[in-house]
Formats: sequence, structure tokens, C-alpha cells
Amino acid sequence: MLILSEKATIAVKKVQKALNKKGLGLKFYDGYRPQRSVNHFAAWALDVNDTLMKQQYYPNVAKKNLFNQGYIAHKSGHTRGSTLDITLIDLKTGIELDMGTPYDYFGPESWVDFDGITAKQKRNRKKIQKIMLKNGFKNYPKEWWHFTLKNEPFPDTYFDFAIK
Repeated sequence: MLILSEKATIAVKKVQKALNKKGLGLKFYDGYRPQRSVNHFAAWALDVNDTLMKQQYYPNVAKKNLFNQGYIAHKSGHTRGSTLDITLIDLKTGIELDMGTPYDYFGPESWVDFDGITAKQKRNRKKIQKIMLKNGFKNYPKEWWHFTLKNEPFPDTYFDFAIK
């Protein structure tokens, strides 16, 4: 289930409509996330001995640095309902376009302007950035997949309603 603010939903519909004309669509990884989930994620990040997923998601970043390098925060825009994590898919195949790194990979390789990826991966990143920025979203420079509605309706609120 994906939950977004009404304004973010309207903007996402515009993005989908424009992408569909090009044979593309959005795949959603994350939208609204309750503050209690953010707290759980922060607690995981503070436990430097839990490195089970290090090789997959942050192989070149010391876990103790995930906060100060901007990969994890104690307060997240996801709790406001106008931030989403997405990628592009080919509508015919359902396959994700190659962005050069997996979603939630912590490291410079996931930065929007990282140069060490193929020309095709750069084009795919530019494609998602262009369509989202054109439709009222701003990006997070360290995550090619992360976008927040520019004029979000609850900029100073961190909701914590549970999802069932």
C-alpha cells in the first residue's frame, strides 16, 4: 500500500501520464513512512555491530557514518506524505531501467550526478530527474530515487499514524 498526500498524488498522476506516453511507468519503493518506522531504522543505524546488509547496501561506508554523511536521518520527509522513492520501468516488460545502483544503496555511486556509471545509466537517471522536477518535485542529490514535492502541504509535520 502506498500512502501520499493529496497534492503529491496529483503530481504523481501527472508524472505517470507523461511517462506512459513514452512507454514508461513508475515503480514505487516507498512513500509515507510513520515516525515509529523512522525511529526503528535510526536504531538499526546506531547499532554498529549489525552489519548483515553492509555488502549489499553500504559496502564502502562505515555504518557509524550513515547519519553524518546524510544517508540516514532521525526525522524523515517520508513521514510527511509527500516524499517518495521510485524508479522507472518499461511498461511492456515491467523491468526496471538500469540506474547504476540498486535502490537504497548508500554511497557516492547512488548520487544523482555520479560519473562512474555507463552513459545509458546516466540517461536513465537524467530521465527520472527531469520528469520529476518538471512536475513539482525536488530531488535528494545523494539518492537518485528520492523525491519530495516542492510545495508539500505538511513541511514541518512528522506523522506517526500506523498502517495496517
